[in-house]
Amino acid sequence: MTTTPLSRRALLGTGAMALGTLAMPAVLRAQSMPDYERESTVRRNIMGFRNHTWRDHFSNLRNGAILCDTYSRALHYWSEDERTYLAHPCSVPMTEEFTRRGLTEIVLLRYEPTWIPTPNMRQRDPSLPERVEGGDPTNPLGTRAMNLGWQYYRIHGIDNPAKIGRRASNGCFGLLNPHVERLYEMVKVGTQVRVI
Repeated sequence: MTTTPLSRRALLGTGAMALGTLAMPAVLRAQSMPDYERESTVRRNIMGFRNHTWRDHFSNLRNGAILCDTYSRALHYWSEDERTYLAHPCSVPMTEEFTRRGLTEIVLLRYEPTWIPTPNMRQRDPSLPERVEGGDPTNPLGTRAMNLGWQYYRIHGIDNPAKIGRRASNGCFGLLNPHVERLYEMVKVGTQVRVI
């Protein structure tokens, strides 16, 4: 009986072929998905996280600066004295229709905010409650909210952690409640905010 010795190269080639065969159905499935479905299933987390420096987006750090990155679904904060830098995953607007980009600032800080759906939200979903009081665990604004200079746009806590890293909002940026509570203590009215 003759035996053929197996080399490492032969084993690796066989293993790679087997893995390729196993992966093929997933690749074919992903290629046949419509774009909107592929987006919601593939881009769920912060795998596309990008590092930023404040100088790339702001001319100074007067009052501190917040960058909301809709691509990597992350919020970055730099303190005015440059001693503090935070980066947190966040939820972002669900479509381009709800996304507003550019420079604004924080105009109001709200502790345990009351949530009132916007007129457009109520038009799209009449079953929404009229309001949800602060402190209610089902409050979509979570435990803190920071209103931006654009009407109805906010950085706020979140009622459902599964929304983090997803396109899940009507224009706001949602953070886990412990993250938004920490940020809330550091920012002030006038903190610069840029959405990219």
